[in-house]
Amino acid sequence: MKKHTGAKKAELIELPRVSDRVSFLYVEHAKINRQDSAITVTERRGIVRIPAAMVSVLMLGPGTEITHRAMELIGDTGTSVVWVGERDVRLYAHGRALNRSSKLVERQAELVSNRRSRLAVARKMYQLRFPKEDVSGLTMQQLRGREGARVRQVYRTYAKKYGVKWTGREYDPTNFESGTAINQALSAANVSLYGLVYSVIVALGLSPGLGFIHTGHELAFVYDVADLYKAEVSIRTAFEVVSEATPEGEIGQKTRLRMRDAFVDGRLIKTIVRDLKYLFDSDDDFDEVGEVDIFHLWDDRGELVRHGVNYSYFD
Repeated sequence: MKKHTGAKKAELIELPRVSDRVSFLYVEHAKINRQDSAITVTERRGIVRIPAAMVSVLMLGPGTEITHRAMELIGDTGTSVVWVGERDVRLYAHGRALNRSSKLVERQAELVSNRRSRLAVARKMYQLRFPKEDVSGLTMQQLRGREGARVRQVYRTYAKKYGVKWTGREYDPTNFESGTAINQALSAANVSLYGLVYSVIVALGLSPGLGFIHTGHELAFVYDVADLYKAEVSIRTAFEVVSEATPEGEIGQKTRLRMRDAFVDGRLIKTIVRDLKYLFDSDDDFDEVGEVDIFHLWDDRGELVRHGVNYSYFD
């Protein structure tokens, strides 16, 4: 049997903190392999060597091939991998999360499982949309009404700004072509935004299905978070595309490309992570993403006990 060559697997103490890593690295139309403790990216202009332990999330775009040896290294160094559309306008699949600890998803489950804390997080989400108003005393019914009025105004504002006829948000999820030009553009832009948000959520090890406002769907939390940015990102982009007299058969593609361009600089990704910290009120847990605490066993007396101990001796 052929013996593997290259650097040995890094010990946990050798791996850099997430705050010291490059955050999201996007690769397309290239082949990814491994050389020692680095991944190599080969494309028509040459080869680039990247220390795998310095990348938090590797996003594999169209035309990307990756070897088993590269995935072995990526797994050893705790890098998260997501398979995405061009510039992350879709998420097709994901590997392990960047986070080796369960702290964040436990925090999410804790907050969503208690009625009072769930309402508090939902109010924070609405507060991000109404930064100059105090929503702390509003019920969910009142918040939904306020948000509905805000979104209607956003549509009217962009329609006037870009000179696009607006008759309301009407679309058939099963028949994209049946919608008006602006409704097609809105659907394409929103799906692109969902892809980016989905990538960030799973990369951090959070659950995409544990939503605070939306519920009952595997992407409920994705919809929660994406709604924070629709007015400034997807809705605006959709009206821009339609205002440019884009032929109807090209609206979907052009909108996705425009959304791709909006994601390139990475600023929205940083904003999403910042807002998740605010929503969960948990800077420490986010700073520890990628690190591993000592395993514990749960105890019904409210304490954690050591893992790896034979407790038959304590009976």
